[in-house]
Amino acid sequence: MTEYRAVFDAVVRFANGGGMSADGFRLDLPSADLSEAEIGRLFVRHLGLALVGEVTLSGLTIVEEPHKGSRGVAPVVASAASPLVDLSHPIREGLVTYPGLPAPTVTPHLTREASRTVYAPGTEFRMDLITMIGNTGTYLDSPFHRYADGGDLASLSLDQLVGLSAEVFRLTDARDRGIPAEVIAERDVRGAAVLLHTGWDRHFGTEEYAVGAPFLTEEGAAYLVEQGAALVGIDSLNIDDTSAEAAGRRPAHSLLLAAGIPVVEHLTNLGQVPPSGATFTAVPPRVEGFGTFPVRAFAVLP
Repeated sequence: MTEYRAVFDAVVRFANGGGMSADGFRLDLPSADLSEAEIGRLFVRHLGLALVGEVTLSGLTIVEEPHKGSRGVAPVVASAASPLVDLSHPIREGLVTYPGLPAPTVTPHLTREASRTVYAPGTEFRMDLITMIGNTGTYLDSPFHRYADGGDLASLSLDQLVGLSAEVFRLTDARDRGIPAEVIAERDVRGAAVLLHTGWDRHFGTEEYAVGAPFLTEEGAAYLVEQGAALVGIDSLNIDDTSAEAAGRRPAHSLLLAAGIPVVEHLTNLGQVPPSGATFTAVPPRVEGFGTFPVRAFAVLP
C-alpha cells in the first residue's frame, strides 16, 4: 500500500509568546489529499506542542515515501492473506552470514535409500546433520555471548522473546552510519522490541554487506538500556560498528547484554512492518552453555 509524507518549512507562533521554525521537515500523512491546515495540525500533534497560536507552512509538497512513525498518524497496513511477516533470512549450505565466519554444511546421516532397509516397504525417511556456527542467518545474542557469567540461551524466558510490542525506526535514508539516541527518543520503548530498519539487508549475502554497515551508537545503546527496551534488533551486519576505526570495541553489545537485553542481528523485511502496532517474536532453542543461535523471527501485523 502506498504511503505518503509531507515535506515543508514551518513557522510556529505560540499564543503566550515566542516561536520556532523548521526547515525541510518530513511528516507522515494518513492520505495524500489533506489540506495545508490539516497537515499543520498533524505537525503540531507530532511535536506535542502546546499553546500554539499559528502555524504557517511553506514549500509544501507531498511525496510517496514509507512512513517513519510520526505521532498522530495511525500505521497504514496493507491487507494481506496472512498477518505474519517473516523477518528471517533462510539458512542454506554455504551461506555466508558474517564474512570470515564458517558457512554451514549439511551432510546426510541417513539417506532415503538407506532407510528403506530399516523401515517397512514404502516407508522412507531422511536424517541430516548440519554443522554451523551460532552466528548464522538471523540470530539472537544472549548475555552469555558477551559475558562468561551472563544468561545463556536456555535462561531466556518466553516473555522476553514472544509477542513483544514492536517499535520500528525507519533509517533507510539516514546520512550517518551511526544511529544516535535522538532518533529513538521520539517514542516510548519501555518493554518493546526496538527494531532498527536500515535497509542494509538488501546487501545480505554479498561483499557489500560487510562494508560501511549501519550500527547503533554507544549513546543509542545506553539510552535503550535507560528506557527499558526489552529487545533490540537490526537488519544490518552488526549492532556495533565493526570497521577498523572501531578498534574492536563493541559498546552496543556490551551495554545491552549487560542489561539482559537480547540482540537480534541480520533481520530482513522490516519495511513490511509498520512503525508501531505490530508484535515481534524471535525464539532460539534452549541450548545450555551457548550464547547465540539462529531464530525464526517474525512480526504479527495489527
